[in-house]
Amino acid sequence: MPFVYLIVLIGLIIGDQALKFYVFYNVPSLGEQQFIPGILSLTNIRNTGAAWSMMEGKMYFFYIITAIAVVVLIYLFIKSEKNQYLYRFSLLFLFAGTIGNAIDRFTRQYVIDMFNLQFINFPIFNLADTYITVGVILLLIYLFRSTAGEKNSK
Repeated sequence: MPFVYLIVLIGLIIGDQALKFYVFYNVPSLGEQQFIPGILSLTNIRNTGAAWSMMEGKMYFFYIITAIAVVVLIYLFIKSEKNQYLYRFSLLFLFAGTIGNAIDRFTRQYVIDMFNLQFINFPIFNLADTYITVGVILLLIYLFRSTAGEKNSK
């Protein structure tokens, strides 16, 4: 089973980097390419900050936070029980998102953001950000289910 986790992790990271590569070379900087008209377009935004461009230009801070996150996520994954699939996949998505954005920060000094939701005023984000969001949602589901299970067993 550990091999499956590695394959999923590599696939997620490759997917993130492939999409960023496509956007970097096919969408002009600050440009836009319609994907689903009126709903979603691909843009080419260079983000030197975190979500919503917070803390722009604080790259050393992001390097430190990324290193800490990687160590914590690996530790949590190793210490998790083998039958905690939902928990492990939540960590996997968090790890893939962290690594996907870290690759950008370490190689380009910025993160490529591309998803522009046109039907709502929402910050532009990337696939790695989506992985982090999915990881958090899976983690919340896991925590809710395990907490509910503990309450039912009392």
